[in-house]
Amino acid sequence: MTTPKGPGDVVWDVTYACPLRCVHCYSESGRRPARQLNHEEMLAVADAIISLRPQSVEFAGGEPLLVRGIVEVAERIREAGVAANLYTGGWTLDRRSAEEVTRVFSRITVSVDGASAEVHDRIRGRAGSFERAMSALAFLDDLSGKRVAGGADPVDFGVDYAVLRSNLHQLEEFCRTVAPRFPHMRFLTFAAAAPSGLASREGFAGHELLGFDQLRTLVSGERVERLRSLAPRSVRVTTSDNLILMMHPNFLRRHGFPLLQVEPDGEVRAMPIYEGTVGSLLTEDAGTLWKRAVERWSDPLVVEALSAVRSMEDWAEATRRIDYHFGTDDVRRRIDRRPLYPSGDPASSPLVPSSRTA
Repeated sequence: MTTPKGPGDVVWDVTYACPLRCVHCYSESGRRPARQLNHEEMLAVADAIISLRPQSVEFAGGEPLLVRGIVEVAERIREAGVAANLYTGGWTLDRRSAEEVTRVFSRITVSVDGASAEVHDRIRGRAGSFERAMSALAFLDDLSGKRVAGGADPVDFGVDYAVLRSNLHQLEEFCRTVAPRFPHMRFLTFAAAAPSGLASREGFAGHELLGFDQLRTLVSGERVERLRSLAPRSVRVTTSDNLILMMHPNFLRRHGFPLLQVEPDGEVRAMPIYEGTVGSLLTEDAGTLWKRAVERWSDPLVVEALSAVRSMEDWAEATRRIDYHFGTDDVRRRIDRRPLYPSGDPASSPLVPSSRTA
């Protein structure tokens, strides 16, 4: 295994609060307690992450922009020589906050899961979320244009599109009709949704997650070149099957896995898309927690569950098994409450947009 002494990248879900109700949400944000720390505790977690000397920290959630003082926390990390990057659904991003985040974050990614409001809002579970995301991108685009006109570097911003069966048909349309709306946009990533959190629940893989054959097509050279040919030449278009997130034992033996995930309250996950933590950055040494995380990867149950994966349905079943085994009692109760998919709950079905607030 070639995993380094510390992670190259840290994903910090700074809150589970969220105005959206995405059908595939990995963290079930907006449906559970936010578990958000106070400001001083967040700075302490930031210092612990810095001690690991990663190359970058990804601020995610939930919706990070709901956290007061998030810019100061990001500044703490950036001043230590570590890149701070932001993932947002765009719901709360206005011109003022856009100016703030572009000053601090090295890279800003807006999540957009369709080329139309109809498709995106159904997946994101909130009517109006597509237009909010478009507005957020417009603010970032305008700021980037002004920077370039003034001789400064552009804003490194773009879109992450979580690919599901219900939005797979709109990839080319997104490149043709949405990407050109933002002439200063730098990147566009089409990444397949993985069976984590709500996306691992019974029935979801068979209805919404791409099958392994579809994953191969998504990342094929022919498909990538087609998408690039439709998008503006200034946009870097990439695709990902996200199979690296499975953390298959064979992959780990060859390549290791230099990624650490931190939950909102500072608890460190042993494996990023699976439930089960190894301790808190508020009370224990960060390097010790990283070592514990690496040890979990070779746990007999983990190796057995992931070695048996031959399909997306198998992967979802392995996720449920790992989550239930290593999760706390609260995690198991949350898993037990997940509805089968599809269900009559608007928040768990892509068929009915929701207008519920956070």
